[in-house]
Amino acid sequence: MSSSGNVLPQGAGYGVGMRTGIGLFFSAFMLLLTAVQARYTAFSPKNSEEFSSASRSVKPGLIASGIVSAWTWAATLLQSSAVAYKYGISGPWWYGAGATIQVLLFAMLAAKLKLNAPYAHTWLEIVGVRWGKAAHLIFMFFGLATNIIVSSMLILGGSATVTDLTGMSTLAACFLIPLGVVIYVIVGGMRSTLLCDYTHTTVLFAIILTFVFAVYATGPKIGSPKRMHELLTAAASAAPVSGNAHGSYVTMRSKDGLIFGVINIIGNFATVFQDQAYWQRAIASRPGTTVKAYLLGGLAWFAIPFTFATTLGLSAVALRGDPDMRPLSAADVSAGLPAAAAAAALMGQAGAAALLVLLFLAVTSATSAELIAVSSLLTYDVFKKYIKPDATDSQLLQMGHYMVGLYGLVMALAGLIFFYIGVSMGWLYTFMGVILGSGVVPIALCVTWSKANKWGCIIGAVVGFFAGLLAWLVTTGTLYAGVIDVTTTGENYPMLAGNLASIGVGGIIATVTSLIWPDDFNFDVTRAINIPSARIASDQSKDQKQENRPEDEDEEKKEEIGVSEEAASPSVVNSTIPTEEQEELDPVKLQVAFRFAAWSSLGLLLVLIILIPLPLFFAQTVYGVKGLSAWVIIGIIWTFMSAFSVVLYPLWESQDALRQIGRGIIKDVFAKGSGRYVPPHNSPA
Repeated sequence: MSSSGNVLPQGAGYGVGMRTGIGLFFSAFMLLLTAVQARYTAFSPKNSEEFSSASRSVKPGLIASGIVSAWTWAATLLQSSAVAYKYGISGPWWYGAGATIQVLLFAMLAAKLKLNAPYAHTWLEIVGVRWGKAAHLIFMFFGLATNIIVSSMLILGGSATVTDLTGMSTLAACFLIPLGVVIYVIVGGMRSTLLCDYTHTTVLFAIILTFVFAVYATGPKIGSPKRMHELLTAAASAAPVSGNAHGSYVTMRSKDGLIFGVINIIGNFATVFQDQAYWQRAIASRPGTTVKAYLLGGLAWFAIPFTFATTLGLSAVALRGDPDMRPLSAADVSAGLPAAAAAAALMGQAGAAALLVLLFLAVTSATSAELIAVSSLLTYDVFKKYIKPDATDSQLLQMGHYMVGLYGLVMALAGLIFFYIGVSMGWLYTFMGVILGSGVVPIALCVTWSKANKWGCIIGAVVGFFAGLLAWLVTTGTLYAGVIDVTTTGENYPMLAGNLASIGVGGIIATVTSLIWPDDFNFDVTRAINIPSARIASDQSKDQKQENRPEDEDEEKKEEIGVSEEAASPSVVNSTIPTEEQEELDPVKLQVAFRFAAWSSLGLLLVLIILIPLPLFFAQTVYGVKGLSAWVIIGIIWTFMSAFSVVLYPLWESQDALRQIGRGIIKDVFAKGSGRYVPPHNSPA
């Protein structure tokens, strides 16, 4: 990658990467929050349920904030700006809308998860119980591949930008970026991750709005939408955008922008529906508010790539030729560096430092989500399922800790490998749907539809995987005279063909076979996964087993059969699940929530993907100053509304918990030791 000198000193990169500066502050802050939570509330990360699922008790505002944070990758900031740099205003729209609809549609899966498997730890547990070992292992490949690709993009994007701005060693950046995150995730688990998400999201919105006003209101280089329009018009005159109406940057008529939009939509279906991080937040959410959390989180997230890319991505175009704006090569754009170059040109070291902090927040938040997600998969779907089925809670917790540390190392190695073979964040972003898309429809059908055909879904996922790879490579070879390398395979048409073939073949096979040879699955089987009464009875059975005499083995088997039957018995379930939770798990209410999720998410999909962008695309309109001003103002208003919904709303809904913590701290100050949370003791009837 080209560089004309680093804007920040190398120490700034190591300060962020090694957590010796702001990184150390955030890690220490998360550890402090975890300690406060353990002392003053009923939730302690010293049990596996709290560690992996935050006791399934998190309110919608915090879940929405977590969704925004987990979905704000390095690519959210860097790749969105890169497509704005290449395609103009259509890039931010297709990036934002094309990756928002998946979170909105996931609200339907979240509702069905609470209805059909409310106590599952992972989505793979549902696959294993419904379709057996073969399906479990096949879809585990898709799940872990998703996490590795997402994690690699985080490391690649983060290390490339840190190296570009500071000159820090890429090798060091790849290993140091996950380091501090591993520490607080091991200590605090899922709830610590969500608190980290909230903190990072708050600062993230503040920095984005700072850039927005610096570009469109106060900055000397641009300062207004009118000046931005003048500079973009001049840039288009000097170098028209191929495939755009009149070569303009201020039009939705962009052929390559539309192609990117399709690739973006397919690829992000794969990385949402198959990433345990999003299932993890649905699992951690309270049943009655899961749908609300995902709809709120999806709509709030849209503002981040849309507004950020409309700001820094377009600024990188507008400032071409400015003495403070370094030239960008094709490799720089693929690595996602237009945003960094624009930030440095606009605000000098202050802008570069702000972007570095912003990137740190995005990367660490998403990294924490991936760490706890993969830890859960390896703990429950590998260790517990295949190695030690009778693992105790303490053993599961210990394994969860080990797996967080192990995956932190895997993330670093994967990012480093991709860097050395010449694969960039942008290449991986468009490639992910090629190998992951075929699993999207089968997984959705598994959780939501009793008629889904087991073998049709398995075969669809496998055949779609190979169809995607074949279409991708054949298209590359055909269009580029047999030249198949990183450059040619990363072009739009090969990636489009691979993405469409993967999700299309997998989805068609799974759906058609299910319609012709429908299964008749009873979801009572998945509802019994990890149900509290089953766990209690199982623990009692294990204790008794150690004391049983050999002659009692037949009687023991009979008792175990009884335990299994009791696990699915509503009377036993109701006796061990709190009344409030029973009410929220009411099937009638969850069906209503699912229907609401379906209508609202499909309606928003229609608006974001069809009704708004396509008429603008076919109209071939090139916007004037007023049109661009309206575009920018809509982005700013949406950003403020998003900030209110995921920054202020979580505080309002958690006011009781905050008061409880405040009272505990005050008691400890005036009477040491008296503020610790003491669980209520129910007197015997």
